[in-house]
Amino acid sequence: MIKEGILHPHILDLLARIRHTNMLVIADRGFPYWPMIETVDIALCDDIPKVSDVLELILPRYQFGRAFMADEFKSNNLPGKVKAIERLLGDVTLIYELHKEKFKKRVPHAIGLIRTGDTTQYANIILESA
Repeated sequence: MIKEGILHPHILDLLARIRHTNMLVIADRGFPYWPMIETVDIALCDDIPKVSDVLELILPRYQFGRAFMADEFKSNNLPGKVKAIERLLGDVTLIYELHKEKFKKRVPHAIGLIRTGDTTQYANIILESA
């Protein structure tokens, strides 16, 4: 029996299949459903869990080289929230790009998506393994 860390078996299974340059989406509660992408829905209610909660658990255990977020995340949220995500990412290179023109076009190439209950606007993030 697992004693600590990520306990959700579907998330563990998804993470175990991430290889070099594979992408994983961690999305807010309003992110659209993509039928071609394996989705693990862990939204319990508004803001439980948050994207940042999932990042806190995943980032120390897996190696990611880049992360992508919508540029609109910066303009729709307070600077403290933006800095908190950047701090969580640590050495992972964060690339901001326009939501419709670039970010959403990456989504179909992800191997999986974890949907949270986060209500933060544009809190979605795509992690690319190193």
